[in-house]
Amino acid sequence: MDGVPQVVLRGDHAPVATGESSFRKAFTVITLGPEFGFDRSSGFFELLKKNQFAPQLATVKNVIALPGAVAFKAHGEIVGALGIGGAPGGDKDEVCAAAGIAKVADKLPQ
Repeated sequence: MDGVPQVVLRGDHAPVATGESSFRKAFTVITLGPEFGFDRSSGFFELLKKNQFAPQLATVKNVIALPGAVAFKAHGEIVGALGIGGAPGGDKDEVCAAAGIAKVADKLPQ
């Protein structure tokens, strides 16, 4: 929750920007998700469409309005996030992130 990556993995031919965008997607979830009630970075994108003040939040350092991150939750609260980048479309990144979270969800305190 302090915004420090714990694990970073990068594919052999992944473009350099995927690392930064993955971090920023996860950062957006852990920073704004608890306050605005979303647990996926696509939730911030939706918030931008509905809340006239939300676009100002997109100017905060490391916040990004792209899908591709899903929260880790323990006891119903966000404790971290998995950000993915590199698919041709953030929607596909978010499907991968959700699959990753699903693999370990039973290991987190409920």
